[in-house]
Amino acid sequence: MQKDPSSMASVGPFNDDDDGGESRQHHVHKVGVPPRQNLFQEFSATVKETFFHDAPLRRFKDQSSSRKLLLGVEAVFPIVQWGRSYNLSKFKGDVIAGFTIASLCIPQDIGYAKLANLAPQYGLYSSFVPPIIYAFMGSSRDIAIGPVAVVSLLPGMLLQNEIDPTQNPAEYLRLAFTATFFAGITQFTLGFLRLGFLIDFLSHAAIVGFMGGAAITIALQQLKGFLGIKDFTKKRDIISVMHSVFSSAPQSWNGPTILIGASFLCFLLVAKYIGKKNKKLFWIPAIAPLLSVILSTFFVYITHADKKGVQIVNHIHKGINPPSLKDIFFSGENVLKGFRVGVVAGLIALTEAIAIGRTFAGMKDYQIDGNKEMVALGTMNVVGSMTSCYVATGSFSRSAVNYMSGCHTAVSNLVMSFVVFLTLEFITPLFKYTPNAILAAIIISAVINLIDYHAAILIWKTDKLDFVACIGAFLGVIFSSVEIGLLVAVSISFAKILLQVTRPRTAILGNVPRTTVYRNILQYPEATQVPGVLIIRVDSAIYFSNSNYVKERILRWLSDEEEKSNATHSQRIQFLIVEMSPVTDIDTSGIHALEELHRSLKKREVQLVLANPGPTVIDKLHASGFSNVIGEDKIFLTVADAVTSCNPQRVEEA
Repeated sequence: MQKDPSSMASVGPFNDDDDGGESRQHHVHKVGVPPRQNLFQEFSATVKETFFHDAPLRRFKDQSSSRKLLLGVEAVFPIVQWGRSYNLSKFKGDVIAGFTIASLCIPQDIGYAKLANLAPQYGLYSSFVPPIIYAFMGSSRDIAIGPVAVVSLLPGMLLQNEIDPTQNPAEYLRLAFTATFFAGITQFTLGFLRLGFLIDFLSHAAIVGFMGGAAITIALQQLKGFLGIKDFTKKRDIISVMHSVFSSAPQSWNGPTILIGASFLCFLLVAKYIGKKNKKLFWIPAIAPLLSVILSTFFVYITHADKKGVQIVNHIHKGINPPSLKDIFFSGENVLKGFRVGVVAGLIALTEAIAIGRTFAGMKDYQIDGNKEMVALGTMNVVGSMTSCYVATGSFSRSAVNYMSGCHTAVSNLVMSFVVFLTLEFITPLFKYTPNAILAAIIISAVINLIDYHAAILIWKTDKLDFVACIGAFLGVIFSSVEIGLLVAVSISFAKILLQVTRPRTAILGNVPRTTVYRNILQYPEATQVPGVLIIRVDSAIYFSNSNYVKERILRWLSDEEEKSNATHSQRIQFLIVEMSPVTDIDTSGIHALEELHRSLKKREVQLVLANPGPTVIDKLHASGFSNVIGEDKIFLTVADAVTSCNPQRVEEA
């Protein structure tokens, strides 16, 4: 015979006789209420968890003053910490890695400077000073610092919208240094104030799409040098570029230039394929760009191809970085222009560097401090802006070569910087006859890896909404501009967050046979619903943005179940249990929604029951008095306890 559910709504023990006639006791536990915190304690706990979740000062606890001073120096300059255990074996590995990445970075830097609409030497400058600063302050052992394709393209596109680099190169250069300065300030500020979590708003899917679109945009821009076109559009969208290419064909195309570019592009791609197939031959794709530059330069010199229309680099300024502090705009209308471009470039550079650092740290099983990385990257770009550098960051291709070359510490960056120093001092005149076509081929071969179609396919299979963000960023970049693509990526990422917050998932739960476990009946078709009891799980915090939706969705579930009950003439719903374990927080709007839900259910003669509210939620329910409204005896530790109280016959069935 079914027992009266209301008579069992207490929190004490009760006895039943099972089929064997033995007695057993079932305890229904109360939900614990955490001790109340005053305003200062709540604020301190929130700040600590938001900004200091990694407890950065834990190493300083119970240490002497001298030890604290040393730990402070190590925190700012990690080289002091790992330098004490540095040895000759590690130095050998770092020297080999440093020379290897230098052979890759030198030709890339010359090409990337052109992407930024700067003279070739500024790319080399940016691989001299910034790596030195990073080696002392960075926490990653594997990241290789210097200019990269996307971060070179981004300022190049944004800055030329403000100042024409061909008509006013001096002012454009000053604006580039100003943007680099503010990029560094942005990065440093985010790290110092421990606001690194802000860059996580650019989702992985959006980054995949953005990088892929940027890679295609960069590759299309190289068609000017690859085909030898002199009159080329300044627009960056795919339609304008392709129109410029084909409207000038074939009279503006240069045959020897195409031959040089195509031949060495094939060579570079074959070298990459060999290195990918056999990891031990990683050095082949690493030295291929420099070898291509040497061979193509020699070919142009001995054949006088520059007389036949092959465009060459011409003069590269000899010597190390000149100071540029006086060239940075600190007043006037150009300050705001530099600030806008610098913030965008700084965030993109930061996102790429942190992702690369974490990737290789995970492969070698060590930790990097994201906020320290931001401070290090910011400092090197601020110093770089004062020494004729533009925005530098971590390069994935060079970091991968650095890793495979057997680097042990950031000393490999110092070795690379030393090689670049020697190049600037003694070798730059030899690049005079380097054809622009080979630089275009090097850049095209480098950016191909940014098109990660495997990741895009996986995103499509995993999350369709993520794929919308991915493809939106991709199309925004190639059909409009980098800034539009970035805006689309961020907008879709935010829209996804808003959609998930404002429309949280809810589910009806049923009992998994022969257990006291309650799960989603759609995921577990064998799970059975309890007669007269509707169990609903809310899979999100309940805030002002979704509280009304949660209330209406629960009532709609109830209406649907009541219609089913009437149609099948089964027991009507008497209890509605809300499983609240996924509800991490609730605000006053959420509590108000629960109050309205309670009143609506009361009119239908349905009792509201809560199961497993977390510490934050139960504390707010008590503080608001809602726990007294529904009754302390209607709040349970588990769904099983709530079902037992509402329908004790369930104990016998179990």
